[in-house]
Amino acid sequence: MKKEFVHTSESVTEGHPDKLCDQISDALIDRFYESDPTSRIIAECAVSSSIVFIAARFSSLAKVDFPNVARKVIRKIGYMDLEFNYKTCSVLTSLKEMPQNQHFHFEESNLTDAEIDKFPATDQVTLFGFACRQSPELMPLPIMLAHKLARRLSLVRRDSILPYLAPDGSTQVGVHYVDGKPTRIHSLTISATQLDRFWPTPAVLQDDILRHVVDEVFKNESIKPDNDTRLFINPYSFLRLGGPSMHSGLTGRKNALDTYGGYSRNGGAALSGKDPLRIDRVGAYAARYAAKNVVAAGLADECEVQLSYAIGLTRPVSIQVETRGTGVIDDSLLAEKVERCFDFRLGGILRKFNLRRLPSVSKNGFFRKLAVFGHFGRDDFYVPWEETDKTEELLAD
Repeated sequence: MKKEFVHTSESVTEGHPDKLCDQISDALIDRFYESDPTSRIIAECAVSSSIVFIAARFSSLAKVDFPNVARKVIRKIGYMDLEFNYKTCSVLTSLKEMPQNQHFHFEESNLTDAEIDKFPATDQVTLFGFACRQSPELMPLPIMLAHKLARRLSLVRRDSILPYLAPDGSTQVGVHYVDGKPTRIHSLTISATQLDRFWPTPAVLQDDILRHVVDEVFKNESIKPDNDTRLFINPYSFLRLGGPSMHSGLTGRKNALDTYGGYSRNGGAALSGKDPLRIDRVGAYAARYAAKNVVAAGLADECEVQLSYAIGLTRPVSIQVETRGTGVIDDSLLAEKVERCFDFRLGGILRKFNLRRLPSVSKNGFFRKLAVFGHFGRDDFYVPWEETDKTEELLAD
């Protein structure tokens, strides 16, 4: 790692077209699993101009109105009476219902080890989980700050603190590192779309964003912007509303935002739109769970866990751990600890996280809430892979 560098990460609000697609896809996952935890579904969404397109393959006892779910998500995001809105947009679907498979009719909590071995991976994929000591959430600081700014930008719109804002917005944070540690805020960029292209003026907008978004987010942060921080508020003049009326969106196009902001590797596979039996989704959650527990246990200041799966095999064909020189023991020995303490089999992950049942017991869905502001480092609702309940086992092993 370089002695000195700047790392930049971005986040977007729920009205960004890509995130709108992620939320529709995951809202469909929630809707199926609220009614039938034995469902199988993969859902893709695309938006452009006044059109929403949903493609899905599913097998379920649940009856789901796909256009209705999409319109509810669009309305909740805030696209009402705008150029793109939930009432007038066309919702097109391409749906294929698959036959029921009794193999998936089981209760996770009752699975034995022998039964778990009957659920092999059906995808070949390499996944990464990461954790570090840069933030209380054990996440890289740039992506956590970008998410906090995006959340605040969304809140001041929804709470009518800045009622002239439209749903689409983005944030970007550059953090200056020395010897691998964040030392100062190098740059901040916030782009906020407006309901009225001509109001407020750039000067009013910049003052409002600075006072109600930037200052509020950083008032409790240990590292704050300084006199040398480069601040950009709407550096590019958005054409009025932004959103799908101005640029298209697609499920799964924000992988770095969904994971670690580019500070650590990600597997490249989309997380949203896939049911909990897809190892390319839940394996990423298991990898984060392992990495976070390693750091929380004090075994490393940074930890990246890599899992590689092959089609037809139950266990990962490769488990690797990289601590970037911060581990208290050799990385190869730490990898052996991780393999002994964590069950990375698909059935084991389902049993540990209870993923098929969470949509029915979570208020306002579960997977849809993950689809915006990142899948990791969440503390605004219960996310099982953010638990650090394996630290004692790792230290005792």
